[in-house]
Amino acid sequence: MRSPRLTYRPIDARDAGRIAALAGDWDVARMTSRIPHPYSLIDADLWIASIGDDEFVRGVEKDGELIGAVGYIAGEPAQAEIGYWIGKPWWGNGYATEAAGTLMAYCFGELGLRRLTCGHFFDNPASARVIAKLGFRRIGNGAQWCEARQSEVPTIRYARRRPLLGGWRRSAR
Repeated sequence: MRSPRLTYRPIDARDAGRIAALAGDWDVARMTSRIPHPYSLIDADLWIASIGDDEFVRGVEKDGELIGAVGYIAGEPAQAEIGYWIGKPWWGNGYATEAAGTLMAYCFGELGLRRLTCGHFFDNPASARVIAKLGFRRIGNGAQWCEARQSEVPTIRYARRRPLLGGWRRSAR
């Protein structure tokens, strides 16, 4: 996957230190469900090793430097839940929108998925803006466990269906 300013590649064990440093920042970890705080090198190693067959994770790179991650977890047939995080030094530059939008295009176009879901914690307005820019529709509220906060956190849930027409068609290979 590529986008105008970013490249995407599989994450491997060599990325653990960088992931621990970026995702371990309290302001990043507290806005995700699965990242603990503090987040050690061992935690990052364990997470990388645990990425399962039902998950797709790509490192997000800017000028060859890992700045975040984007991915999905497969759900019901032809559906997936997407997620993303960007390291704090790169916030405010539109990288989360670009990365999540590229993932969305991949899911709808290359994989032929029909529906994507996502969510954000109630106190994450930046992610709410990303999700709105990508055309997701609010489908409800709930609560989700946040490993960093060690508690259930109010969450807003969204869905987006693949458009019937347009540029989401599978590429011919």
